[in-house]
Amino acid sequence: MEMESDEVDLPNYSVTPELALLIARGNDLLTRLDAWLPPVPPRIDWRDTWACRWRKHAGNGMLMPVTTLNCPPWAALSAVDEQKSALDRNMRQFIKGLPANNVLLAGSRGCGKSSLIKALLPRHAKKGLRLVEVDRDDLIDLPEITARLENQPFSFILFADDLSFESGDAAYKPLKAALDGSVAGLPANVLICATSNRRHLMPEFYAENLETQHLGSEVRPGESTEEKISLSDRFGLILTFYPFDQDAYLAIVENWIVALGGASAEATRSEALQWAIQRGGRSGRVAQQFARDWVGRQGLKHR
Repeated sequence: MEMESDEVDLPNYSVTPELALLIARGNDLLTRLDAWLPPVPPRIDWRDTWACRWRKHAGNGMLMPVTTLNCPPWAALSAVDEQKSALDRNMRQFIKGLPANNVLLAGSRGCGKSSLIKALLPRHAKKGLRLVEVDRDDLIDLPEITARLENQPFSFILFADDLSFESGDAAYKPLKAALDGSVAGLPANVLICATSNRRHLMPEFYAENLETQHLGSEVRPGESTEEKISLSDRFGLILTFYPFDQDAYLAIVENWIVALGGASAEATRSEALQWAIQRGGRSGRVAQQFARDWVGRQGLKHR
């Protein structure tokens, strides 16, 4: 007696040239579509991720982890002791869940504004501090960004670097609303820290002074001036930075040389001053750049 087999004979479908061409065109179309589709947002584990950037693709925003941090040592930042003290105290209040202010660091370029914000991260990361960098043009996404952070058991800095707005630019309105204007305030675990070379974040023109009214001994600024001041005034803590004099500049150079593992010599002073003349000014950035060059050159001599 023959045993019945469980195997089923499948029909033999042959791929015609027309079908093969159709499949190839379909695969090509899918490949092209993949380039337009937004990437899959990475899952952020904030226990291991200290910082993220907010990035947009085809109109969709996502948090992208920063794998290589650019955070200077807190101790390497000198000649800005008052600003450091006020910023650090405000940040410790924030991390401990106490009332704290949003921060604006404004003033001369290259004087350590951005460096101070970034240096806070390694200083307080073990206490739960995290940082999210947001570009100026993406400030409109602040409600979406904060919604993704408010339920996390960490304290977040929303960092907007080199912030400025041109006359007639409406991009500042989302920031203005987030700071103090919207019925939905910032989550308790989110603090905005911004840097700018402009004290009021917007350009100021001489013609605006003509709008000022003098009523007896009272001076009333014009509407244009009031509008600009109303944005910066919403930052509770404003720290101002000024150009460094020669002694402060040289002290910063010395501090950076030590931080980079070098040792200064008698020629350091004159070379540092010559470097500043060539760069057109004395600033913390110029001092750091000279220190890198000096330590690097000294290292080459011993290798």
